[in-house]
Amino acid sequence: MSMSDPLGDMLTRIRNAIGRRKMRVVIPASNLRCRVLDVLRSEGYIRAFSHVDFHNGQSDIDIELKYRDGSSVIREISRISRPGRRVYVSVRSIPYIANGLGISVLSTSKGILADHEAREKNVGGELLCRIF
Repeated sequence: MSMSDPLGDMLTRIRNAIGRRKMRVVIPASNLRCRVLDVLRSEGYIRAFSHVDFHNGQSDIDIELKYRDGSSVIREISRISRPGRRVYVSVRSIPYIANGLGISVLSTSKGILADHEAREKNVGGELLCRIF
């Protein structure tokens, strides 16, 4: 079965793993997912992730989730722009998540960026997801 929203699938798998207090979650690999995970790692929402390559040409991503004092660092993770409804924002209308305590991830002409990086580089783009 083909997947219509691979990024939404990744976010749902992370949300489900956090609900079950899992330390790791494995997802199918893609370039978009890796770039979003780079942002999550640099912002401190996950510990690490690594590629697991198989002999048949397929690969997975093994994500190590981050917990502090028994609770997850990620309180909420949700998809904003979906395949049925794309959400684009200009640099002036990039939302602040939880008064700056969370981040929104954007797909811009400069790559996949966190909201504060997009403001620094003065670019808008597609609002992919929000995390806090």
